[in-house]
Amino acid sequence: MEISDPVPKLLLQLISSAFQRCRLSEDLCRLSLLLHHQSTGNDPPITSISIADTGIGCNLVEFQDLRYPRELNGPKIWDGLLSVKTTCFSDDEVFCYHINLDEYISNKRIKRQPSQPKNGAKFSGTEVSLTVFGSMDALVAPIISFFQKMLVLQLPNVTMDLVVKQGDSPSTQNQYVFVVNADKTPCFTASNLERLKSGLEDYVLRHGNCLDIMCEQCFSHREHLKVGSGIACPEENRKRPGRTMEVVIVISDLLETTRHCSRSCEGKTEVLYFDNFSPSPIPQVALSALKKIDWKSYGLILASVNDQEGHVFLEWENFPSYVQIQIALHWYHNKYPTRQKTEPGINLVKKGIKSALDDLKTKHEGFLLSSHARKICSYVPDLARSLAGLIFSSTDMDFQGDCLSVLGFQPQEVEREAVEDYIQRKIVTVIGMNESKPQEAAPLLFFEAGSETQYFDDEEIESEYYSSFLLE
Repeated sequence: MEISDPVPKLLLQLISSAFQRCRLSEDLCRLSLLLHHQSTGNDPPITSISIADTGIGCNLVEFQDLRYPRELNGPKIWDGLLSVKTTCFSDDEVFCYHINLDEYISNKRIKRQPSQPKNGAKFSGTEVSLTVFGSMDALVAPIISFFQKMLVLQLPNVTMDLVVKQGDSPSTQNQYVFVVNADKTPCFTASNLERLKSGLEDYVLRHGNCLDIMCEQCFSHREHLKVGSGIACPEENRKRPGRTMEVVIVISDLLETTRHCSRSCEGKTEVLYFDNFSPSPIPQVALSALKKIDWKSYGLILASVNDQEGHVFLEWENFPSYVQIQIALHWYHNKYPTRQKTEPGINLVKKGIKSALDDLKTKHEGFLLSSHARKICSYVPDLARSLAGLIFSSTDMDFQGDCLSVLGFQPQEVEREAVEDYIQRKIVTVIGMNESKPQEAAPLLFFEAGSETQYFDDEEIESEYYSSFLLE
């Protein structure tokens, strides 16, 4: 996400660094953010900000690339000074620094301050403090949104909280806690992709704008969601292992009685982008990839891609407003991220998205079919009804028994409606399989691969029969 106001933008950079320190600690970790509006009677007002984490110790290199102007459109809003305290488990003291981001000479930017003894205590963590001039009201909303997007990553070892204080009275304090729900979240051994799927499901169920409350108006349970995922890696990963593009797509069909929920996305598709386990503005290559996907082969017609200061939405043509599609893209390094920023290629993003779409089609029969396949499927009910009618209208009991046996039914127990439904589902399944693998021959409808039963003596006649059976 990209914020035009430089104060929130700087804070999100600092929060992201603290989040990375928690993630890399591989232990239970807490990230705390305190915004304190001090009642000093000064004009402009003063807001003190503290970002603390219990992760691994801070690497001062991460402050080298931070830039922030002291003035924005005239008035001074910050003195450019960061106060940093950091320590590792193996350290005997807490190291203290003053970092002046206005200083462009790197060896003059960081000034060492007197250290604080730990007196034998064993702990690790970092605290970054700064003071800005002005109201903190404009800071709270983007920070909450940033934390909510971090929850999509579902890292089970990180808990985040935000405390907002107006003055010194306890009654003026608000606290927001962002915690991963252990009952719904994969354990520590789960893969990043499994956590991303779980996190995006929760994000959809909350419409992305609640901390932990599912929208009961739209969803009765998680089974209403259709989820597909895919992974793509660069070809050169054999030489430079660790770079991975993960894609998760969630499609939800809102309940019939609540298709106009005020918190929904109104049929638009939000695209969340994460870079090395942190919410990030979507790069241009990913935007280009979204525009070049062959959406029509999945029954979708892309109308436009709107980038609103880092918030990307896709709009579709002839798409029902009550159906919502949510997409999450995650580009990361398994190793500790370096200062050299990399971006995935267009083909890599396309490969990841296509893999997730194909996964959705595989899991859900007759779903995300192309317009051509949907047209064929429109004839399937009549075809299934006709075939079932032929079977049950036959006076040859041996023929009828053989047909029902091929379909997996016992003649004395089956009803016509069950046979009709089974035939219809099998035909739709084959249509979907043929569309995802058009280069392969159409599979048999009612026989497993390698079956010894053969009702055609000539393979060419058999092929022609099934082609006409499905496509005419």
